[in-house]
Amino acid sequence: MATHVILLVQASTGETRRYTDYDCLNDALEGVCHMYEQHMKKQFPTETELFYDLSQLFEFVDHLTDLNFLVFQKTSHSYVPYTKEWIKEKLYIMLRQDSDRELAEQANCDNNNNTTEMVVN
Repeated sequence: MATHVILLVQASTGETRRYTDYDCLNDALEGVCHMYEQHMKKQFPTETELFYDLSQLFEFVDHLTDLNFLVFQKTSHSYVPYTKEWIKEKLYIMLRQDSDRELAEQANCDNNNNTTEMVVN
């Protein structure tokens, strides 16, 4: 179910508050991940590949001065605010689902490879 989301962020005290709007919650969550990836690119400009785990993403979120989602509720025709903790919970769920999907695809590839190897041998 797609619903409009406004991401409000202030990276640090004294910085301008910014907002970005998204057509659905997953896109907004991806936007938070993208913010962290851009932050990492600034921190490590010479690295060609950057890896991070969930704890590092959560630490980044926690260090932002302000981060909120305003999620449109169709029933009330209004926006409901959600905090960093709610956002981190949704990030965890989204990234866990992505990880599970990748593992299932990898297992499927491994099974296909094993089957192919068995047929060839």
